[in-house]
Amino acid sequence: MSSLYILIALLVAIVVYFVITMLRVRKSVTNLTQEQFIEGYRKAQLIDVREPKEFESGHILGARNIPYSQFRQRFKEIRPDKPVYLYDQNGGKSSRAAMFLKKKDYAHLYQLQGGFRTWTGKVKSK
Repeated sequence: MSSLYILIALLVAIVVYFVITMLRVRKSVTNLTQEQFIEGYRKAQLIDVREPKEFESGHILGARNIPYSQFRQRFKEIRPDKPVYLYDQNGGKSSRAAMFLKKKDYAHLYQLQGGFRTWTGKVKSK
């Protein structure tokens, strides 16, 4: 019986963690549809947080690659006074990158809803 209570407490803790994380992401970054993303990314800093091999296999035209694995060391390459448009493959890493930038006082943060896997616009590859 006590193991059932432990299991329930664990499940509640996991749900609370995900809800808090979702709220933090929502406060940090604005999700944009592809159409909204296209409207604004040319006037902003477009950052692809995927790893270099993914970036080289295809990325949104005009994007800079700052891999999430290097983000803490390289975030100062991003200007805090201009809007930042982030994307990755699915949206998970770009959300975490946005939360990190928000802590560093970056204000205008946007991410591609669904990530690069849903992108149907122009792509550049090496």
